[in-house]
Amino acid sequence: MSAAALPSVAILAAESSVSLPTADVPTVVPPAVVVLAVALVAPLLSRRLGHALGVLATGGVAVWSLVVPAGVYLETSFLGFEAVLLNVDPFSRLMGVIFGLIGAAAVLYSYSSAAENRQTAFALGYVGTSLGAVYAGDWLTMVFFWELMAVTSTLLVWDYGGEAVRAGFRYAIYHGLGGSLLMAAVVWQYTQVGSFLFTAADGIVAGVPAVLAAVGIGVNVGFVGLHTWLPDTYPRPHVAASVFLSVYTTKTGVYGLARAFPDGNLAIAYMGAAMALVGVVYALLQNDMRRLLSYHIQSQVGYMVAGVGVGTALATAGAFAHVFNHILYKALLFMTAGVVIARTGKQSLKYLGGLGRVLPVTALAFTAAALSISGFPGFNGFVSKGMITAAAHKEHLDGIFYILLAAGVGTFMSFIKFGYYAFLKEGTGTWTLQPSATGQRVAMLGVAALCVVLGLYPDALFALLPGSTADAHPFTLGHLGEGFLLAALGVVGFAALKKPLSKIGTGIDVDVVIEPAAFYGTRGLVRGVTELFAAVDRLVVIGTTAAVDVASDPYTVARGTVGRLFGITDEDVRDGSFRAGIATSILLVLAVLAATLVGLL
Repeated sequence: MSAAALPSVAILAAESSVSLPTADVPTVVPPAVVVLAVALVAPLLSRRLGHALGVLATGGVAVWSLVVPAGVYLETSFLGFEAVLLNVDPFSRLMGVIFGLIGAAAVLYSYSSAAENRQTAFALGYVGTSLGAVYAGDWLTMVFFWELMAVTSTLLVWDYGGEAVRAGFRYAIYHGLGGSLLMAAVVWQYTQVGSFLFTAADGIVAGVPAVLAAVGIGVNVGFVGLHTWLPDTYPRPHVAASVFLSVYTTKTGVYGLARAFPDGNLAIAYMGAAMALVGVVYALLQNDMRRLLSYHIQSQVGYMVAGVGVGTALATAGAFAHVFNHILYKALLFMTAGVVIARTGKQSLKYLGGLGRVLPVTALAFTAAALSISGFPGFNGFVSKGMITAAAHKEHLDGIFYILLAAGVGTFMSFIKFGYYAFLKEGTGTWTLQPSATGQRVAMLGVAALCVVLGLYPDALFALLPGSTADAHPFTLGHLGEGFLLAALGVVGFAALKKPLSKIGTGIDVDVVIEPAAFYGTRGLVRGVTELFAAVDRLVVIGTTAAVDVASDPYTVARGTVGRLFGITDEDVRDGSFRAGIATSILLVLAVLAATLVGLL
């Protein structure tokens, strides 16, 4: 869709009413720089001051993104290439607003969850690099921050230690491979169009670059088969770290996918539908709260990917509306799960129950988030999910439409399960727990209020969206009926499958094949290379030994097996018969030197 393509930098400069003098610091300093600066100094400050600066910096990014005029950009050059470090358009503005807003809530939650300054500094580094990626105006800058985002998020995971370290290694390998594929696509793109700027072409050029970009970005968004890093990593670190992790990597991936495929792509649309369904099926099987939520990241991002793939104005608007809404309710879900884990010491729903009475604010926030992610009318997920399914239906993509509806039923079932076992079902004992901290309650209730406000008044979000909301009609009778029907089917489905689900394990995912294959394949490759090196080494040693023997005693060698092979008799070999004259010796030396020089050149 051409509407997704950035206007050229020249047009931006001409159309924008904003002048960019060097003294106009708020205009020309990328917001990523401010957040990264706070990340650097936070470990040197007290917990209160470090986290306060984090809240101010991220909250300031949200406000700045909301009020900065469209068309602001910062152009520079890097190693002789044109680069745009800051570009404000509808896509980057929306990402900046929600990244900054949820960043402020997450920092406040971190402070109230006893997170140390170092962990929050890594988290702010993660936020800053994500902002750098979404505000970039060229592929070179975007990939630079994309790779830094992988580094900072890995450090955030590793900081917790224990099981998080091994998960962090797998996470780093996945994102290292994904980033390398995206880099290859960008370099190939440069050879085709002669520029890294987004404006040089309408997305990534078709062919091999497009495939490389799709797979590389597919790692970040959790394409089916490339997704296992999500449920493997996000349940491992500190509960506050999981809130940050649930937001930035996958949604930056959706942003990158929209930049790479501004006109949509049918294969990507179907992949998104598959993500939505596969993710929700695996989520239903989980008892670990954060693992369940992680699979739902894949499922909900699937809606966004489907919207980007459909590529119409409504689908693009719906995809980015869902990015915004998902960040709100998914961060809120991880916040509520984090409070439960911190207060009870339990990760699994099997060991919970009856928490609604002892953690009422957490239960209320969870209810708002659960209804939002499920798409219940009156909550924000209902609006954005409906835009995407309506776009698919309008384009007669019935397969995608019905798969997304089925995923919607599964989502209702998942969060009925979560809420039932955590907050409603009577537990095995009586809980005596400390209530959530004040900062946690402020963060949770603030985000929950936004989920409700944007569900009842979606025009507030529509004003920020790229694409078009002209065909978005969330409160028609048909759409409302669809939402209530999916909810009813979810209730019936959970009631029917509650006992069978309690007896089924967590399911076998593709990592049971990928991880052993990667391990044994890598070990086989290393052994094969080592054995090949050893074989070559043995041949060299044998050859060198033979050459030394010949040089030291050529007459004995000639009279032996070698001589017989060439029909040489002992009578033909007399001591001194191999001696060469001075002229011949000089000629041989010159020939060897010439051959050596040719080899070196």
